[in-house]
Amino acid sequence: MWKMLETLPANQSVPLRDVLTQIPWNADGLIPAIAQQYDTKEVLMLAWMNAQALRETLEKGRVCYWSRSRQQLWRKGESSGQIQELKEARFDCDGDTLLLQVDQTGPACHTGRRDCFYNLVQGDRVVVDQPVLIDPEALYGK
Repeated sequence: MWKMLETLPANQSVPLRDVLTQIPWNADGLIPAIAQQYDTKEVLMLAWMNAQALRETLEKGRVCYWSRSRQQLWRKGESSGQIQELKEARFDCDGDTLLLQVDQTGPACHTGRRDCFYNLVQGDRVVVDQPVLIDPEALYGK
């Protein structure tokens, strides 16, 4: 499937159902999904999806992931209210990574920061370069 897609000219298509059957899931039945703010192109986070999370995301338009730590579906924002509305989904060239263009409500990171990539490597130091927007205790009631 993925080799065939490489050769298609622009604006040609194949059925989504055919593509979904050819996803090269990892040994745990997961695929990485990068969430990017659709309008600013800011990379917000990376999470994982299983087949059920991907189907739900595509059907409902609200992003759902697989929580590896809790071993259950994780509907982004279900406890914090900081949801991700799906604007567009893309597969990479070999189908083993998803790029989700989303509209993120508030912080994407569980630390209360806008995104999860706030640890900036500068020489021999790692600098936290983003403020906490919402205290995690307020987000999650912890």
